[in-house]
Amino acid sequence: MTPVLKVMRYSVADLVRSRSALAYAGFFGVTAWSLFHFGEEPSQAIVSLLSLVLLVIPLVSVVFGMTHFYGAREFMELLLVQPVDRGSVYWGHYLGLSVSLVLAYVAGLLGPFLWYGLQSGADAVALAALLGAGALLTLIFVGLAFFVALRTENRLKALGAAVLLWLAFAVMYDGLVLVGAMAFQDYPLETPLIGLMLLNPLDLARVLILLRLDVAALMGYTGAVFQAFFGSAWGSALALLALGLWTVVPALAGLRAYRRKDF
Repeated sequence: MTPVLKVMRYSVADLVRSRSALAYAGFFGVTAWSLFHFGEEPSQAIVSLLSLVLLVIPLVSVVFGMTHFYGAREFMELLLVQPVDRGSVYWGHYLGLSVSLVLAYVAGLLGPFLWYGLQSGADAVALAALLGAGALLTLIFVGLAFFVALRTENRLKALGAAVLLWLAFAVMYDGLVLVGAMAFQDYPLETPLIGLMLLNPLDLARVLILLRLDVAALMGYTGAVFQAFFGSAWGSALALLALGLWTVVPALAGLRAYRRKDF
């Protein structure tokens, strides 16, 4: 077994012992069951779950990432005095936590949909997009949490910075974009809005899932612009590339900070 897999196994076991992963899966499972219990169709349930996923997954990922990193600090220091390179230790913790959260999320959300069934292939595609988006957001925000934790020794400051980062992506960014759009409403804003969309992974995930549900018309003129761009093969490829970069860049930045940090 490689050092990365050994560290991953420790991270997964630590999360299972704390029962945090079970609670995380149970939260999504109970929410999805409740939506079906009150008569929502699969497509309606996916739309209802979308806002919850975009808020909860980034928040849980940054909080778990912070607590896990600082909680495993002594274990990391113990490993680093062994003949184990820093990259293996870092990737083991990062992937162990991320994979555990992703599996808990998928298990919790997938169960109710399999039980009640999907009405069409479009529902299956939308559900796959929702699960995939949640997995990518987990990787993104765990990477951001590790990077922030590596930049400061103070746990409270790091946790505050991580929560502020979550607020910036989940709330403040869209508010600032809306204010800017209203201030420059007399100018053509299609291209700038698409560019700003690529700078926020939450907005990218939201648009890609809504397009799979054919409800972009509910977003008005902006939705029509997004549908015309992101609905094309080129637009979808660009959005996936942007999400891929959002996934890779924070993780690699955290690795660089980890290699340079003096433990």
